[in-house]
Amino acid sequence: MKATRLALMHLLLSLLFAGNAWAEMVRDLHSASVFVANQSSRALTAASSQALAEVLVKVSGSRLLLADPAIVEALSDSRANVQQYVYTRNEPPAVGFSVRFEFDGDYVADLVRQAGAPLWTASRPLVLAWVVVEDEQGRHFVDRDNWPEQAQVLIDEFSRRGVPVQLPVFDLEDMSALSLNDVWRLNSAVIQKASARYNAQDIIAGRLAEVGVGKSAGDWRYFYRDERVNRSVTVDDLQAFMRDGVNLVAKEISARYAVAPTTGEDGAMLMSVIGVFTYADYSAIASWLENLELIEEVVIERVQGDSIRFRLRAQTDAEQLAPIIELNENLALVPTTELDAVLSYRWQR
Repeated sequence: MKATRLALMHLLLSLLFAGNAWAEMVRDLHSASVFVANQSSRALTAASSQALAEVLVKVSGSRLLLADPAIVEALSDSRANVQQYVYTRNEPPAVGFSVRFEFDGDYVADLVRQAGAPLWTASRPLVLAWVVVEDEQGRHFVDRDNWPEQAQVLIDEFSRRGVPVQLPVFDLEDMSALSLNDVWRLNSAVIQKASARYNAQDIIAGRLAEVGVGKSAGDWRYFYRDERVNRSVTVDDLQAFMRDGVNLVAKEISARYAVAPTTGEDGAMLMSVIGVFTYADYSAIASWLENLELIEEVVIERVQGDSIRFRLRAQTDAEQLAPIIELNENLALVPTTELDAVLSYRWQR
């Protein structure tokens, strides 16, 4: 059980001890919604298996673990491990119902470990998505105001993989920075320059055009710093295209941040943070660390001036933990200032 030993809390209060991260904490990581034709027990059982599979993919970042024998067995008994579920009737023209299932986070994490798969923590980078669709009405951006149904398809697909997404606001600043044709041509330089205002490190741009009855062809381009990943697809519909782009994003990001739980002698390491002047700063850092699934315990070891040293007990080592901590843009990596501190940061707002 995670805990923070706050024996030094009263000492810190005298120092008058929030920050915004470009990463977000995914809140529904252990839940999933599934369509069902009716409310029968048989349909509910099948849906619970589908929902657990979706949750396991969100938590690990990969569908490969679904073939593991331990996971196959768990999926066959998924209904017994549902914490709660709720039905909602689908809006016309859709028929039937949707069932939202919730599973215990520790149970899901244990399943992933049993399969030997990596864990992808709930702290995940926000992805900026520029998408252009060409259909019978011409070319247009997928945006919330003018094409809300298409935008919702994209948002829902990102949600299914547990990846936070942001659509551009498409205001005058966006429109002066790039054109519809810039995105259609997947112009890397222009797209990245226009994306700078959003402070997003992960960017996906896509284009889709109808090429025949029931068939569309599209392309995706994913950007991360100096990396580029391209993918061309032929799909049956818009949802399949959106899902393909989201799968590309999830694969690339989880490869960076999903880690195999491994520990050293006792899984403990020291982390120092300088630039902590208020209690609110300390509280923001401690709470954020506690919410990382791979960290089991956060202990304050020392407070000296504007510096705090934490002892972290984690399910992984410092090398794998560091990139996850650095998702918080308020924690800037600095050269290690203490011989025994393997993680060292400056708190900046």
